[in-house]
Amino acid sequence: MKTVHGEENWLSWMDDISENDYVVVDQFLPQDLYEKVRSFFLSKLNSFTEAGIGANADNQINTKVRGDFTYWLDRKRDTELEPFWFLVDEIVHMFNRYCYLSLSGYEFHLAHYPSGGHYDKHLDQFEHRNNRMISVIMYLNENWQPGDGGELEIFEKDGSNFLVEPLAARCVMFKSATVPHAVLEAHKSRFSLTGWLLYQPSALGKFFG
Repeated sequence: MKTVHGEENWLSWMDDISENDYVVVDQFLPQDLYEKVRSFFLSKLNSFTEAGIGANADNQINTKVRGDFTYWLDRKRDTELEPFWFLVDEIVHMFNRYCYLSLSGYEFHLAHYPSGGHYDKHLDQFEHRNNRMISVIMYLNENWQPGDGGELEIFEKDGSNFLVEPLAARCVMFKSATVPHAVLEAHKSRFSLTGWLLYQPSALGKFFG
């Protein structure tokens, strides 16, 4: 398949996520794709809805825990983003190829954290729905500066924590079920494209062994 990123890059990123449970990649979105996605994001801001916590019937709004607004993407509807969907196909293919995962789908949304928005420490896995395997976040914030807030806080296995600045075109990928994380309070609007690679419960392979 035609890919955006080369095999050497993917091998390095897979090594990082296998060893550390997460990987941070700068300039993951090529400039033309970044501009397309950000333009689409801005065009849909009026259609965003307040995000809740929990899945399906358990979903509820709790602004003390989470303060962002989301717009869920649909590949059949959002055809303007076809180059992005091809990149998603590449991501799924590479995880299946190099990490022996049984990824069978994905779900993505746009996320807007207004000033004051945050998300407390959590895992990207629901109690009664455990098919999220890899979390993927791509940032769309131009001219982000220290002090703007909105950093992704990753809690590492040794008890330490690591802050990821939400820089334009940067991507973070991590194991959904094992990497606790939080979004620190944003001091201005924070934009991201966030999603999860999904699996069927059989044959998880050595990646999670």
